[in-house]
Amino acid sequence: MEPIRRGDSDDLFEAVVSQDGVMRWLATGRADSRSAARAMCDDHVAHWTRHGYGDFAVRDAATHAFLGRVGLRNRARHGVDLGFALQPLAQGRGIAGEAGRACLDLAFRRLSLPAVFAFVLPDNTASIAVLRRLGAQADGTVQSSGLHCLRFRFDPAGTAAAEHVAVDDGGADLQLIHVLGPGSPSDEAALRDGLPDPFGVNGLALVWDDKQHTLTAVSEGRPVASAGWLLRDMAFDGSPRRTAGLGGVLVHPAHRGQGIARTVISVAVEHARAAGAETMILLCRPDLVPLYAQLGWSRLSVPVTFQQPDGARTSPLTTMIYDLAVPPRPTISVDLRGLPF
Repeated sequence: MEPIRRGDSDDLFEAVVSQDGVMRWLATGRADSRSAARAMCDDHVAHWTRHGYGDFAVRDAATHAFLGRVGLRNRARHGVDLGFALQPLAQGRGIAGEAGRACLDLAFRRLSLPAVFAFVLPDNTASIAVLRRLGAQADGTVQSSGLHCLRFRFDPAGTAAAEHVAVDDGGADLQLIHVLGPGSPSDEAALRDGLPDPFGVNGLALVWDDKQHTLTAVSEGRPVASAGWLLRDMAFDGSPRRTAGLGGVLVHPAHRGQGIARTVISVAVEHARAAGAETMILLCRPDLVPLYAQLGWSRLSVPVTFQQPDGARTSPLTTMIYDLAVPPRPTISVDLRGLPF
């Protein structure tokens, strides 16, 4: 199993896209052109860049023949889902289950995701059987890509560890660890690496709230990145909304530019979703807006206020927002109803 590359488009076309018996069960439906396969590969590559995980090309260990694709896809409105599409000759051999278990192992034991979902058409009995063997539990129905689908859910406790699968996810030995409460002072000191103001906010003289959750990325036994968040009922145009405030996103200087922050942020979003947040919000410097925009966040143009020991203040920072449901966007104001984060 290797991350799908653009060069896999011909293999993807022959094994999956040109196969009616495979495509009929996918949300994309029939797409029997090589250009469609190239577009799919481009989309898979972009997903890996954006999240640090995604779909794998599954190959025969002995012959290296392309068997199909299996992987994790982050859907902004639904969460992370497990999907697979194998060529007809590879079906019925346990490959989807073996590769799917490896993906779940990555999701829960490497990334510390809180849950993984799967969306399947009701008549796709073969895929439903695979999902159940992997430990999925029925979790209602959902509209996915305009289709009525059954939803299944995987939880960390109900998923067995993968065996005998060679997986190259490009993440070296990166391990994400989720803990309740703020991160340890020693980890933060290590990530700061002597920088007096890594967030560029000391000059604002603000009092910040403690995080209720912390996600730390560890490599070779050392912290290389972290992010924290808290849950709070904030006011959007005067109406309460369950919101997760993201903050404290920090990457050790020696590990910047490797996409680690993107993965940490993506996983933090999924924890906020699992905790019931409808929206996620963060305050950042203007120079960081392009990074978050690439990750699917959008900029708020309304005034944002928060509390300080001497009273309410309007935020001097740029506010970015990520919707986990489909709530209305604020048009008047946002009140964080507490300290900034």
